[in-house]
Amino acid sequence: MFKFETLEVWKKSVEFANLMIEIADCIPRNYQYSFGDQLRRAGLSVPNCIAEGNGRRSTKESNQLYNVSKGSVYECINIIIILDMRKLIDWSIFDKRKVYKLAEEIAKMLTGLMRRK
Repeated sequence: MFKFETLEVWKKSVEFANLMIEIADCIPRNYQYSFGDQLRRAGLSVPNCIAEGNGRRSTKESNQLYNVSKGSVYECINIIIILDMRKLIDWSIFDKRKVYKLAEEIAKMLTGLMRRK
């Protein structure tokens, strides 16, 4: 087992990434290449950067990657907001509160992780 796999923030970020992929998969076909692909990439960036940052030797490098991860959380939420404004998310399938709560938890946990290192 890799060290990052024990981090609660990484576990939550994997859940978040999967949720972003599920939402992207439900976007209408004509928005898949723009919004869908970007949401998938940003969602996957969250746990990827946590894993990569956890493997770095220097605190500075780790924190840079944790910061990128946090930025990707915000990017996902921004895309979700735009999709919602365009009525492209079926909230009967997804729990909007869960999406926001998970994003907020991850962002706070990443801030804490950067302060600890």
